[in-house]
This record gives sequence, C-alpha cells and structure tokens, in this order.
Amino acid sequence: MYKALKQQKWAIFWTIVVLVLCNIEMPTTEGEGFFFTGFDKMTHLGFFFVLSVLLFYGKIKYQNNYGFRTLTIFKIILINVIIGGGIELLQWKVFTYRSAEWWDFGCDLLGCLMAVFSYILLHKLNFDEKNN
Repeated sequence: MYKALKQQKWAIFWTIVVLVLCNIEMPTTEGEGFFFTGFDKMTHLGFFFVLSVLLFYGKIKYQNNYGFRTLTIFKIILINVIIGGGIELLQWKVFTYRSAEWWDFGCDLLGCLMAVFSYILLHKLNFDEKNN
C-alpha cells in the first residue's frame, strides 16, 4: 500500500493544489471570468486533466508497465468524481464565497475523460508499435 501511495506523490500534491486553488477567495469579476468568460470552466478542465494524467503516471510506475486495465480507468474516473464533487460540496456548504456549479463538475469530468481518452489512445499506439 505504501509503495502505491509513494508512486502517487505527484497526484497527491496536485490534488492539494487543486483543492486550495478551487476554494480560495477570488476577486469579484462582475459576471465575467477571471481573465475571460469561461476561464473558470477551462481551469477546472485543465486541473482534472492534469490530475488524471498524474494518476495514470503513478499507476504505470507502480505496475512497472503500460498495461491497459479497465479497472484502473474506472478507479481514476471514480477518484475524479469524488474530488470534483467534494470541491463543489465544499464550495456550496463551507466556502460560501465561492459558487458551486454543475458546469464546474461537468468540466472536471470532461478533463478526466480527455485524459482517459489520451491514455487509451497512447496504449493503442504503443501496442500497435510493438506488434509491427
């Protein structure tokens, strides 16, 4: 168990960064995004894409191979759902100066699914390369 967590150190660090950044008080922007409209949604998408990539990276390092496992994908999606949902619940009930939004949660999952797609695509390319 310790070895698995040790391989996930970057994902754990990134999760802490995401939790802090998603719950700090931001300056009011009068209905616009921080830099432009939709910046918040792109940020959520990017945060969770990077988190998922780091989770895959830690799992690959732990396994010492690039094996394709459906259970790994399910676990990573589940971890993202829990973290993304937890952030929105914290924003709704604890950090009330932030707004909890379904769209944020949707962008969290979209970022995760983009990483899953990338993982599957890279696995397919790697598998095809070895068989040619």
